[in-house]
Amino acid sequence: MASETMEGGGVGRRTWTAALAVIGDEILSGRTQDKNVSQLALWLNEQGIRLAEVRIVPDELERIAGTVNELRARHDYLFTTGGIGPTHDDITVDAIAAAFGVGVIVHPEAREILENYYRDRPGGLTEARLRMARVPDGAELLLNPTSGAPGVRMDNVYILAGVPHIAASMLDGLTGKLEGGRPVISVIVGARAAESDVADLLRETEAANPGVAIGSYPFFREGRYGANFVIRSEDGELARRTGDQLADRLREAGYDPVEGGI
Repeated sequence: MASETMEGGGVGRRTWTAALAVIGDEILSGRTQDKNVSQLALWLNEQGIRLAEVRIVPDELERIAGTVNELRARHDYLFTTGGIGPTHDDITVDAIAAAFGVGVIVHPEAREILENYYRDRPGGLTEARLRMARVPDGAELLLNPTSGAPGVRMDNVYILAGVPHIAASMLDGLTGKLEGGRPVISVIVGARAAESDVADLLRETEAANPGVAIGSYPFFREGRYGANFVIRSEDGELARRTGDQLADRLREAGYDPVEGGI
């Protein structure tokens, strides 16, 4: 669940966390490349929530249910993507119902949404399409303005579509509705420095500024090594001040710091 971080003066502030379970054999086989991790992470940060863990789970009911129960207990929020379509191997709803120990029902509002969506489309609302109105008993709907079939909320578990642009539209509907803390602010400083040459400098700068985390992202371009250093903190002023300190330390070490990265 949420943890507490300590700031100056010893005041604790809660950090809200979320996990993502990416569901689908197609992800594990490499046939489909996941794009939901990054878009969910960015959206969550805007809500003041940290994406703290990601799992990729096959289309196996017991594996999905076990993962759901583990992650929903560990974090404030759990999101799942994939497995809520009209085919026989879309078993996410069944697995999450099993995780909560409830049955699966056809949600009357979801059925009405699908009836209206498919009324003037070829084939109408078939039995296969009606599968997309199934939810764990007691769940709420997440509206989907893109393709009709709604997402689902069950307690702190949010069941989203696997198709990235549909998942994004479901997230848009949740914007501002989840409880969270402050977004993380990032400051980037780049330098044409080999990572190993400045490792101690980075460690010392981070240690001297409690409340920040410094990540190093090396590259090799135009025959030269370099790295971008990302300073992250919930305190924007602290992040900026640490960025200035890091730039000064790099300059003292003989490197030209580049604000905003290279």
